[in-house]
Amino acid sequence: MSSESGSGRRRIGIYGGSFDPIHLGHLLLAETCRETCALDEIWFLPCANPPHKPVGSLTSGKLRAEMIELAIAGNRDFGVCRIELERSGPSFTVDTLRQLTQQHPTIEFCFLMGADSLADLPLWREPRTILELAEVIAVNRGHQAPPSLDFLEKQLGSQSCDRITLVTMSAIDISATDLRDRVRVNRSTRYRIPRAVETYIAQHGLYRVE
Repeated sequence: MSSESGSGRRRIGIYGGSFDPIHLGHLLLAETCRETCALDEIWFLPCANPPHKPVGSLTSGKLRAEMIELAIAGNRDFGVCRIELERSGPSFTVDTLRQLTQQHPTIEFCFLMGADSLADLPLWREPRTILELAEVIAVNRGHQAPPSLDFLEKQLGSQSCDRITLVTMSAIDISATDLRDRVRVNRSTRYRIPRAVETYIAQHGLYRVE
């Protein structure tokens, strides 16, 4: 792709999450942001040790990253970023963005998140620094009312909130928790997960009760 910001820098969207497993809702969100915000690429960022989840509660990062690779195969605008899987300690967004901007100083990064998570942004580690390092693209599902940014301006200041862009996507009711439950009780996940990922899950016996 050749779209660029006014500064001439490539715009890369960083989409962080557990992706346990990746599903069609994740892919639609990424593509909606890429198209709406003129992003050159989306890098899927599987987290390693999210501070809000118990240690060991996720499928191994290697397997989750491989499922992402299968899901995005053939799409040159999508990629996988393993930076958090290669780093020890808790996976704080601000640390990841610092590392990425140091490694890629010519890239303009955007951080993708659900609009429902905006309310918690002031509680994240160094939220103002996050907004300095990357534009935040908050995605609102179509069946939900767009969130107000007034409370964030009170918490973070209007200058920081100028770095937040709201995007609306079509509502798609798929959750990784439901998908894991479906696999566990041998229910269909067809048309919710890319077929190659379904096959991978079956081959590796993922989400089955031992």
